[in-house]
Amino acid sequence: MITTDFVPGQPCWIDLGAPDVDAAARFYGGVFGWQAQSMGDGGGDYQMFQLDGKTVAAVGKLTEQGARSAWMVYYDTRDIEATVKAVEEAGGTVRMPPSEVSEEGRFAQLTDPQGAQFAVWQAGAYPGIGAADGPGSLGWVELMTTDSAAAQRFYGSVFGWTGQDTELPGGGGTYTMVTPAGQPPERMFGGVMAMPEMFASGEVKPYWHPVFGTSDCDATVARVREGGGGVSMGPEDAEGVGRLAVCTDPAGAEFVVLTPAPPAPGAPGA
Repeated sequence: MITTDFVPGQPCWIDLGAPDVDAAARFYGGVFGWQAQSMGDGGGDYQMFQLDGKTVAAVGKLTEQGARSAWMVYYDTRDIEATVKAVEEAGGTVRMPPSEVSEEGRFAQLTDPQGAQFAVWQAGAYPGIGAADGPGSLGWVELMTTDSAAAQRFYGSVFGWTGQDTELPGGGGTYTMVTPAGQPPERMFGGVMAMPEMFASGEVKPYWHPVFGTSDCDATVARVREGGGGVSMGPEDAEGVGRLAVCTDPAGAEFVVLTPAPPAPGAPGA
């Protein structure tokens, strides 16, 4: 699960690069009830998404030439220079070197060796998202990649993540759940899966996508469609996980919505 008592290597922030910020704000407002809040004159097109008074994500203008609209996951670091150096030594690349956001913190934009983009955040006055692991907020992240083993080596080298493999039903492959360094299993926050056929054409590169919680997956999917978005999978039930659907917003950014399954008897919180 993702929490807001951040530890190094866990997701701590997420934002969307969109061709039309206002249109994205309307869409996600309709789907999740998020309210967009402008950053003021100094924030440009960047807007915060809030739910019940807490910031759950943000959206900004897509500026990279040739880039597709997508969600960007930021991982907590306590030493951004050391993390960037580790990325380069492990075969990754730096798209944007460490940069300051006034007194709020510092960030860097990075790419793993398979081509998936991610970012890191070293907190100053602003630690990250204000709500997680509930309806309308970030609860999980997933990496779709060409080479799961290579990706795990890379992120393990950079962040110290540990992995736990599980076989998907019906011969669907191996799904590796990842946990921040030195943390217990309940701090598991994401998964890595190899899907090379998805990237065979070269039109789409490996990528991270977010999983947002919802109390009613089917109703949320209906709102996605009503808002002009698409659904590429589901809604369907995944044993032990919950009811989920893979969706895209009108600009093509992918995300997942999930109504979690009840905890198994005897599990923490059950």
